Amino acid sequence: MEDNVMNGMSVKLAIIEQMKQIAREHGKTLAPLNENLVLADCGLDSFGLAVLVARLEDKLGIDPFTAAEDAFFPVTLGDFMKVYAAK
Repeated sequence: MEDNVMNGMSVKLAIIEQMKQIAREHGKTLAPLNENLVLADCGLDSFGLAVLVARLEDKLGIDPFTAAEDAFFPVTLGDFMKVYAAK
């Protein structure tokens, strides 16, 4: 993990920062980011979301989707953030 210990707020900021960077790189326009935003409507396509998960694994040192025994797929941005904050 980059800072060894990341709190929920820094995890949220890391996610938002990466989403904005990926959108710029892929020429996408993000919807206004809030915790109720449905991920499918965020402006990133499935490839962009896959890139997001890969970059967060590099940055935070975790991939909660491959580590989880019970597959949970977040629907909203808030759900997505909670998955990372819980790890």
